Amino acid sequence: MTVHVHPAISPEACPALVLNADFRPLSYYPLSLWSWQDAIKAVFLDRVNIVSHYEKTVRSPSFEMQLPSVVSLKTYIKPTRQPAFTRFNVFLRDRFSCQYCGARDDLTFDHVIPRSRGGMTTWENVVAACSPCNLRKADRLPDDVHMWPAREPFQPSIGDLHQSGRLFPPNYLHESWMDYLYWDSVLEP
Repeated sequence: MTVHVHPAISPEACPALVLNADFRPLSYYPLSLWSWQDAIKAVFLDRVNIVSHYEKTVRSPSFEMQLPSVVSLKTYIKPTRQPAFTRFNVFLRDRFSCQYCGARDDLTFDHVIPRSRGGMTTWENVVAACSPCNLRKADRLPDDVHMWPAREPFQPSIGDLHQSGRLFPPNYLHESWMDYLYWDSVLEP
């Protein structure tokens, strides 16, 4: 089946926010989004409920459908308890800033206790660092160069990463998504 979309609309212009069966996003950062094609496929496979639509419509010779802007899974996916130890997740935990000077550009990661001094590549010993600070610290201990991380490195929970991710919203947030992105935030009295 060939689906036609108005020429002014590109597939990237209409992603669908994907919610778990409890109506929470599968992830906040990166935000759980599907392309419009994947969202429609999931609708046809009866894997999701459409929660909200765009005003845009797709058509084929045999059907017409508004593009989904928010979908919820019909089956709950249990979130993992511990996030993967990845470069991206270290940067996210450290809020995309050098833990020595606060810079946000040219990020890499640093072993607080250098590997040459027995330091391990673990959550508790790795921090985001800009290249200049990483080069300046080199393979020395923080006390030797008077460079201490702004926050002591720690193993974050999924919740910690979600909280950090909320500080870095994507460049595009459709109005229909707003009720689902922050509904579990604490309300102010």
